[in-house]
Amino acid sequence: MTFRFVFVLSMTATPALASGFQFVEIPATAMQPPIEAAVWYPTDAPVPEAPNTPFGQALVHGAPVAGDDLPVVVISHGDGGWFGGHAELARDLARAGMVAVALNHPGNSDGDETAPPERWITERPRHLARVVEHMTADWDQAPHVDADRIGAFGFSAGGHSVLAAAGAQVSLSRIAAHCSEASEEFVCRTGMAEAVVAGAGKFPVPIPELRAVVAAAPGFGFSFDPGQVAALDTAVQLWGGTEDERVSYAGNIAPLAAGLTAPSEAHQIEDASHFAFRPPCDPALEEANPRIWELACTDPPGFDRAAFQNRFNAAVVDFLTTHLAEDG
Repeated sequence: MTFRFVFVLSMTATPALASGFQFVEIPATAMQPPIEAAVWYPTDAPVPEAPNTPFGQALVHGAPVAGDDLPVVVISHGDGGWFGGHAELARDLARAGMVAVALNHPGNSDGDETAPPERWITERPRHLARVVEHMTADWDQAPHVDADRIGAFGFSAGGHSVLAAAGAQVSLSRIAAHCSEASEEFVCRTGMAEAVVAGAGKFPVPIPELRAVVAAAPGFGFSFDPGQVAALDTAVQLWGGTEDERVSYAGNIAPLAAGLTAPSEAHQIEDASHFAFRPPCDPALEEANPRIWELACTDPPGFDRAAFQNRFNAAVVDFLTTHLAEDG
């Protein structure tokens, strides 16, 4: 899982296909608080030259949506992250003709860290369901989207969230058993797993419209039964790094990957640490916050995070484009 902190991402705007943008607040319901989200989408409007977002991107705020029957991809950040954590991927998805919506998970995002692990592990998939409902029914541009073509991307805790939203069933007994044998696992040695086993409530029902999910370094991956994940009626793309110190590939991804069959797929990335699945940090952070720089911004010798991010984002976009196609 990711630690709870903010670090500045190094993002530049490139004048390619146009991307529209909105900040959205999804209203509270009787069961959920309001949800803050950011939405990227295709537009024909000209992109401004200067960056005009907190992500360092130049986007067209409030422009008309271009196209109809567009797929929707919901993006789930890591533990304590924020909706800008995968802004480059979101923009790439919009440029490819999809609506990308990234949310701040209530209780488990930067500035709102009120939910302990035993709460957010069950609440996060419900947040995703609420976002899908809003984007397909209540969003002011909802007539442009196809409510039957929904995808999801998640990193770390978000990777767990999107798998659970797709119908992967969490087993508390599997968590306990794994930690008894692999006490060095990050969530085991930090007490997160113990808290989940002791206090987790009822897990939500899946989102039936989910056609494809991408889970990068999914925390608590060992909580899922590999056979049950393989049997999901959803295309799954898994990613993990061999040098991930928080979500071990062997404990969390490899068992799930072993059971997958086409069209699902798995990618083991050599020399990739946990934060390789996040964009490179702003170099200024090294002096401003050396501890965070060392924790989240450095990579093993020879690993080029920027180059990997380009390949990673392209592969994610290709997977979601393929499995959210109209005739898919």
